[in-house]
Amino acid sequence: MEEDQVRDHVRKPDTHKSMGPDGTPRRVLRELADVIAKPHSGIFERSWGTGEAAKDWRKASVTPGSKKGKKEDPGNYRLVRLTSIPGNVMEQLILDVTSKRGTIES
Repeated sequence: MEEDQVRDHVRKPDTHKSMGPDGTPRRVLRELADVIAKPHSGIFERSWGTGEAAKDWRKASVTPGSKKGKKEDPGNYRLVRLTSIPGNVMEQLILDVTSKRGTIES
């Protein structure tokens, strides 16, 4: 994974969203994007090559989130999955790579 790609994706997360299971505020990683892009790109590249991701990046907090409607109605809830930002960035990078490959090969 290219360092610039990683930097761009680390800067994307909405800083007003909840923290993932690692407890790291999104704002912190966003502000450190220039510092963490290089080491994370190496980690992402290794993960891509081995097909394995860091255990902490695979963890998720799943909580119920209410949809529109009555909060008393159990049918008005959906599951919300909060993952760590590095794990989420890696997912987005893989999605970008696989989407581009699919487009090129078609």
